[in-house]
Amino acid sequence: MTMPDADGPLAEQLLRLTRRVHRIQKRHLQACGVGITPAQSRLLRTLAHYDAPPRMADLAERLEVVPRAVTTLVDALEESGKVRRVPDPTNRRVIRIELTDDGRSTLRELHRARRSAAEEILAPLTDEQRKVLGGLLDTLVDWGTGRGC
Repeated sequence: MTMPDADGPLAEQLLRLTRRVHRIQKRHLQACGVGITPAQSRLLRTLAHYDAPPRMADLAERLEVVPRAVTTLVDALEESGKVRRVPDPTNRRVIRIELTDDGRSTLRELHRARRSAAEEILAPLTDEQRKVLGGLLDTLVDWGTGRGC
């Protein structure tokens, strides 16, 4: 199997597509009027996957960022009323993060914006092309799981 040159056309296409996806998602996010950044959106979506409110360290690990980055995101989301800090019921020194009703409402808006962005990005593809792309993306994502630098 031939590996593409890291500086070759395929790598450039992937980078161009990534930038395009980010631009389109950002535009749709702004259009939905929730007033949050893509990073804040990612934190809200991640938070929604927990059964019980997680600790900031749990969020940092899942998001693969340093804890300080999560603190900054939570501060902004708490200020806007989308999350709140709550004490852990078993250890008062531990603070957990939970979604508010406004945060859940924002997640619904974000979901609509992301679907709309995905529809725009994938519009030129047939159903068969989408299926093939999905399989290729699964391969790339799964292959990178657990690998180091």
